[in-house]
Amino acid sequence: MNKTAVKLADGRELIYFDPEDAPPRTGARDLRPLEAGASRSEIRRDPVTGDWVTIAGHRQSRTYHPPADECPLCPSGEGRLSEIPDPDYHVAVFENRFPSLASDAAVHGSGLAHPVAKAAAGTGRCEVVCFTAEHATSFADLSASRARLVLDAWTDRTAELSALPDVQQVYIFENRGAEIGVTLAHPHGQIYAFPFIPPRTARVVEQAGRYRSATGRNLFEDLLAAERADGVRVVLAGEHWTAFVPFAARWPHEVHLYPNRRVPDLTALTETERAEFPLLYLELLKRFDRLFTEGDRPGEAQPTPYIAAWHQAPAGHGQEMALRLELFTIRRTAGKLKYLAGVESGMDAFVNDVVPEEAAQRLREVAS
Repeated sequence: MNKTAVKLADGRELIYFDPEDAPPRTGARDLRPLEAGASRSEIRRDPVTGDWVTIAGHRQSRTYHPPADECPLCPSGEGRLSEIPDPDYHVAVFENRFPSLASDAAVHGSGLAHPVAKAAAGTGRCEVVCFTAEHATSFADLSASRARLVLDAWTDRTAELSALPDVQQVYIFENRGAEIGVTLAHPHGQIYAFPFIPPRTARVVEQAGRYRSATGRNLFEDLLAAERADGVRVVLAGEHWTAFVPFAARWPHEVHLYPNRRVPDLTALTETERAEFPLLYLELLKRFDRLFTEGDRPGEAQPTPYIAAWHQAPAGHGQEMALRLELFTIRRTAGKLKYLAGVESGMDAFVNDVVPEEAAQRLREVAS
C-alpha cells in the first residue's frame, strides 16, 4: 500500500491510499479559496445518566444532499473543485470539514454554575473515508482488492488516531442510504476518535467485566464459540471469520462479523485474517441487497439502507474487549422501515419484529 499525505487549502489533512503498483501521486493542489475553520465542539456530561453529549452547533451549515455534479467527495475535474484535488483516487481519507470533534476545539457554552454539570472541549478527530472515486456505486460493488485497501486504510487510521492525546476509542462506520440519514450519496464512511468512552461501549466494558468475575472467562470468546456450536444463527463462516445474527438482535436484520481469534482492534489482525475479510464482508453486503424483493417492486432487489460499524477496544481495555463489525438495517420489509418508537427512543428498550433465527435463515437463502 502507498500512502500520500497532503494539505487541503484550509490546512486539513488529506491522505491518499493506493495499491503498491499504482503510479506516484502528482501532488495536485487544492485551489479552493478556503479559510481555516474553527471548531465550536464541546462535550457536556449529562448529570442524570453520566453520558457525554457532543455539542457542535457549527455542523448546522454542513453540506446537505448536493446534486451529483456538485458532490464534494468526487475527484476534482474541469470547472469543479472538490475535497479531493486529484482527478482520480483509489481510497482517500481527510479531516471532516464540519467535525463533531477536533483538535482545536474549546468550550464555548455558558456552562451551568453547579457541581452536577461538567463540560470540556470536544477534542478528538473526525475523518471521512472515501471508498472509491465512482459516485454511483456502493461498497458492495468494490472488488476484493479495493475492499482490502479500505481495510488497510482503516487499520492505518486506527493506529494513528489511537496514539493521539486523550483519544479513548476509535470508531469506524459507514451509513448507507437516505433512510438512514445519509446526506452525501457518494460511497463513504467516517471515523470518530472520541475523547471519552461512548455510552454503549461503556456498558459493554461493564458487562464483560461482570462476566469475567462470574466465570473467569472472556465474554466474547464464549459468545462466538456458542454461536458457532449452535449454528442456527450463523450466516456465513470462513476459516478466520464468522458472521451470525445475534441471539438478542435489536434490529430487523442484524449481523455481527467476528474474527475467530479474539483481537482488540484492527491493528492486531494477521495477514491471513485480512486477506479473508473482503470475501466474507462483500458477500454479506450483497446478501443485504437481496433481502427485500417483494412488495412495491416485485422480483427486483432493493438497495438496503444499513449501518456498518467497527467496534474496537477502547484505551485500557484490550485484554477483555473484542474487535467486531456490526451490520444492520432499519428496513423490516420491502416497504416498511423500523422507526425507533417511544419505548426505544425514550427508554432504550428495543422491540424486534423479526425473529433472529428467521432473519438468519433468510440471509442464508439469499447467498450468491
